[in-house]
Amino acid sequence: MSDSSSIAPVSPRRWWTLAVVALAQLMVVLDSTVVNIALPAAQHDLGFSDGSRQWIITAYSLAFGSLLLLGGRISDLIGRKRAFLIGLVGFALASALGGAAPDLGLLVAARALQGAFGALLAPTALAVLATTFTVPRERSRAFGVFGALAGAGGAIGLLLGGYLTEYVGWRWNLYINVAIALVAVVGAIVLVPTIARSGPRPRLDIPGTVLVSGGLFALVYGFSNAETDSWSSPLTWGMLVAAGVLLIAFVLWQRRAAHPLLPLAIVLDRTRAAAYFSILLAGVAMFGIFLFITYYLEVNLGFSPMSTGLAFLPMIGMLVLAAQVGNNLLVPRFGAKVLVPIGMGLGALGMLLLTRLDAHSTYAGGVLPSLLILGTAMGTIMPSSFQSATLRLDPRFAGVGSAMTNTSQQVGGSIGTALLNTLVATAATDYVGSHLPATPAVAAAAAVHGYTVAFWVCAGVFVLGGVLSGTLYRRHRHALGRMPTAAIATQEPAIAH
Repeated sequence: MSDSSSIAPVSPRRWWTLAVVALAQLMVVLDSTVVNIALPAAQHDLGFSDGSRQWIITAYSLAFGSLLLLGGRISDLIGRKRAFLIGLVGFALASALGGAAPDLGLLVAARALQGAFGALLAPTALAVLATTFTVPRERSRAFGVFGALAGAGGAIGLLLGGYLTEYVGWRWNLYINVAIALVAVVGAIVLVPTIARSGPRPRLDIPGTVLVSGGLFALVYGFSNAETDSWSSPLTWGMLVAAGVLLIAFVLWQRRAAHPLLPLAIVLDRTRAAAYFSILLAGVAMFGIFLFITYYLEVNLGFSPMSTGLAFLPMIGMLVLAAQVGNNLLVPRFGAKVLVPIGMGLGALGMLLLTRLDAHSTYAGGVLPSLLILGTAMGTIMPSSFQSATLRLDPRFAGVGSAMTNTSQQVGGSIGTALLNTLVATAATDYVGSHLPATPAVAAAAAVHGYTVAFWVCAGVFVLGGVLSGTLYRRHRHALGRMPTAAIATQEPAIAH
């Protein structure tokens, strides 16, 4: 049986392992956006209402967000390779079920299953990477690739989703996962190492699992409900209050649990806390980048779904380039304490440029410069943050520690969905109300005004991220070093430093 308490020996096939892990990560990240573009076609084919459409997105995010820490801990308990294979096969089967769904109910159920298996697969993929690459220079290269996929996956999903929906059919947005998973399964069987377990089998913290899964479910549901039913809805605030109570109870329980689900030393380390905050805030802003630029291109500039996906390619290119240059050349020299705040500053600049868009702006003159800057920003932020979040993390807890990284990104996206959509809708409504009569030209200007409000907020989020990351990240000389074999043995925060 594979072990979560040991670091894998350096394998000559480790770069092929990276390819397998990256493929699995791409599949999970793609599904956060690739299905969105297929929604109108799926709605027309299956005949469900506008009010029901949101559940295709919400079912995935609820299952994924609420089960991430459990998935990470299961990875620690049953072994990386076994968890990785179960996650891949389960995700593929759920995708096939969704692709063949004859009605909304089965499609929503399949999306929930995708989220559940994704919650096992995503942290396991990151944990495999964290325990495979322990040499600092190689680790930087590996996390450069992984972080680039985490940042660019949404844009790649828009491109792939647009192509499949336009030329093949909406169901292939789900079927494509079966092909990806098949390649990854074969690669994992051959390439991902199996390490013999030593010592007693750890136990699962059942009360902690119930508390954190319930808390994260209520949190994601509360933000999702705010988007559809408004912030004034009793259900919205009831869920958010319940989330706060459950998550506080989870923290209190972790302080006294004999076998904690998430040892608090993991999150109390300054470097990891900085990484988690950076990923969360970047997740909020990334939502603004992808959703509202997509709206602007399709609604205001008349782009097709395929053209919209192609419009994001320059951003992906800059993101990949910045990720490789940053992680291979700049992070080893300057550290995340310098690079992440610079990335946040670039993100704020890119968003500020987007606030200048109007109903008559062009892609080349108005959108493209911002996309290039934002791609550079995300390529600077995400790989450094992913690497910092798992640096010197005890391999026994690599799964649940990696799950915190995914949880931060998921919660950030949920906050962005609810907050930015609400602000945009309110701003657009107010604009129309003050520019009556509501002609088509006024409606177009109102939409752009709403996007502008979102871009201003995202710029502020990047500024906040720059301040927090610059304050919390340790100096570079304190963050270096080879990953130890037992960095976290007790609950004391000091031992994680």
